[in-house]
Amino acid sequence: MKARTATVITHMRPQALAEPLRRVEAAAAAAGVTLRFGPEETRRHGIVERENVITDADLDPEVDLCVVLGGDGTILRALRLHARTGVPVFAVNYGDVGFLATVEPADMEDGLARAFAGDFEAMRLPAVVLGDGQEWAGVNDVSFHRKPGLRVADLAYAVGEDEVGRVRCDGLVVSTPAGSTGYNLANGGPVMAWGVEGFVVSFVAPHSLTARTLVVAPNDTMTVHNRSREDPADVTVDGRPVCELPAGEALTVRFADDHTVLAQMPGASFYHRLRETFGRLAS
Repeated sequence: MKARTATVITHMRPQALAEPLRRVEAAAAAAGVTLRFGPEETRRHGIVERENVITDADLDPEVDLCVVLGGDGTILRALRLHARTGVPVFAVNYGDVGFLATVEPADMEDGLARAFAGDFEAMRLPAVVLGDGQEWAGVNDVSFHRKPGLRVADLAYAVGEDEVGRVRCDGLVVSTPAGSTGYNLANGGPVMAWGVEGFVVSFVAPHSLTARTLVVAPNDTMTVHNRSREDPADVTVDGRPVCELPAGEALTVRFADDHTVLAQMPGASFYHRLRETFGRLAS
């Protein structure tokens, strides 16, 4: 479906994006698309309202597209903002890795023209949801960490009623398939292809010879217990601190399908993205 409106979200380095923003505005004008810039984006880039450009705009869950100029952190922020709305996130890689990006800067004009025309594939991504009552959703991962200056964390993890293991470690990470190439991969965990249902548990610096990663089925709920008698653990979602897990307390983590939508160019595949991104980083 041809786009009529699109939200624009960028990274925190505005001096690097003046020229790319002009290219986005030109592509939008050519396609008859109205761009919406929120208050933060308006101030950051000094955007002036004019024809087909709306400034200080509230987040609209009914826009046709979200255009991102940034890396994976910015793309994750855009995906969280548009979670459960069905709005596709089309990202141009202006970051260091950009594994979630749709196109590279050299392909921006062609990519935007196709995106505004509706010529893209919508990849629906899951999340891992942390907590009961108050909840946080991670597109990449949720993680539990020892607090700086305190002792090694003592974390146990159970699936359903069964405690699977207890590990003294610096942290425990629960990743989606999309997030499996991030923190989980750095921990030595397995890469999960997009489209695989379920989530993976891996450990940061485990003080154990037997700690192993675990892939959990999508319908199973996992509970993480802080077995320390004194020390709380820090809890983060997609790298953002959200709460503490007090000593003796527990939090649940579950799989949530169809949480966000990432735009891909027709014919793109996870395996091509994996090869191009990590092959480029290794060269």
